[in-house]
Amino acid sequence: MNNKKVILKKIEEVVDSSRDKTLGELQAIKHIGIDEENSTVVLLIEVGKKMNEVTSVITRAIAKVVKIEYGYQSLVIDYEQARPENFAKKAKIIAIASGKGGVGKSSVTANLAYAFKALGKKVGIIDADIYGANMPKILEIEKLELNGTESGKVYPYQIDGIEMVSTEFFVEENKALMWRGPMLGKVLKIFFEDTIWSQDLDFLLIDLPPGTGDVMMDVNNFVPDAKIVLVTTPHPSASHIAIKAGFATKDLKQDVIGVIENMSFYEVGEEKHHIFGEGGGALVADKLLVPLLSQIPIGQPTGAKKSIYQETEYIGIMYLNLARKLMRLV
Repeated sequence: MNNKKVILKKIEEVVDSSRDKTLGELQAIKHIGIDEENSTVVLLIEVGKKMNEVTSVITRAIAKVVKIEYGYQSLVIDYEQARPENFAKKAKIIAIASGKGGVGKSSVTANLAYAFKALGKKVGIIDADIYGANMPKILEIEKLELNGTESGKVYPYQIDGIEMVSTEFFVEENKALMWRGPMLGKVLKIFFEDTIWSQDLDFLLIDLPPGTGDVMMDVNNFVPDAKIVLVTTPHPSASHIAIKAGFATKDLKQDVIGVIENMSFYEVGEEKHHIFGEGGGALVADKLLVPLLSQIPIGQPTGAKKSIYQETEYIGIMYLNLARKLMRLV
């Protein structure tokens, strides 16, 4: 009899306590391999919450089957956290972060979204910069309303084929947010668990707040598989803080995949003026051992939207190339 099929059937009966269903019901066993020569069983299992109190119970139950019932000497289990129920299941998630504010992180996020769209990808944006939410303004959305369901779920706003949610939809116009940590978690829960995203999204971009506070840690809990891209300017103060933010994200076990240097220079004719200095982006990339993905100059879009470059513009083409690089990286 095929041991793999028998063992698989047995461990499908193990319960994931974070979702109160069996691994079989959840189709949570993503891979099973048996190395007969080394008497080892290898598993990849998806869990609702990747916490020790959940995974340790599952590991013990599976070890009982693999080691005691079937006599294998070694068991290797890798756990990955399932995405929330209404969340885009297959979307590649890229979180755009920065060490300090004012480096153009939100503008980079918005232009990247349009670049992905121009390349034929379906894109969503989460404006998670809770206190400084600016995405509706950048995208020039005037009617700040979201449609919802009777059960309390909401649909993301659609603009130019891009899906987007922001705290701007939940506060009065021109009012500042005065929320503490628990309320931040609640609004992020709306974005990640109570928003009905299209299941065919290719990319979801998260515009993170500056620094490494509660929001970044909460986002990591919701989507630990998000890839991080850091935005800095060439200025030493921006790059210095970006390096700190990069190491902090690595401490959270998040995958930093590259650096974008924004406001790199201002071009007049063929002459480049380095208004904010030079080398900041390269310094951050070198310290974090990741690639410098792009050096985006200061410019002024000429299209209908004041903050979005058209794909035929010089900087618009740079964003297209940046999007292609990110597609290869993730």
